[in-house]
Amino acid sequence: MKISTKGRYGLRMMTDLAVYYDQGLVPLKEIAARQEISEKYLEQIMMQLNRSGLVRSVRGAQGGYSLSRPPKEITVGMVLRVMEGSLAPVDCADGPDGCSRAHACVTFDVWKRLKEAIEQVVDTTTLEDLAMEYRRKNPPDYSI
Repeated sequence: MKISTKGRYGLRMMTDLAVYYDQGLVPLKEIAARQEISEKYLEQIMMQLNRSGLVRSVRGAQGGYSLSRPPKEITVGMVLRVMEGSLAPVDCADGPDGCSRAHACVTFDVWKRLKEAIEQVVDTTTLEDLAMEYRRKNPPDYSI
């Protein structure tokens, strides 16, 4: 399974919003600058995340974006499913109804276990976890 650029950038953007969650609305321009991603591309991703209900937006001069709920309530899996759809490595791993050979196919169990392992990681990792890791790897620079 390979996560698309849209999925990776969507998760980076959501992590950015988690890092700045306590500071209120964040302008897209600031996210684009920090993440070094085109503002136009982020607009497309943000629309998808906004429609899903994971993000809220406020228009106007003082507008911007924020997470729709606390970072500890949004998992990596929630974000990736919005951006990517199913996280199954192959179509048949979404369930036995996806393949008429699932009952006899020896590789079906491999794909199913792989999907379960992926889901275990992404569904137990929250944006709060990523924000904490970001802060650990990027301590504030207090030198003036």
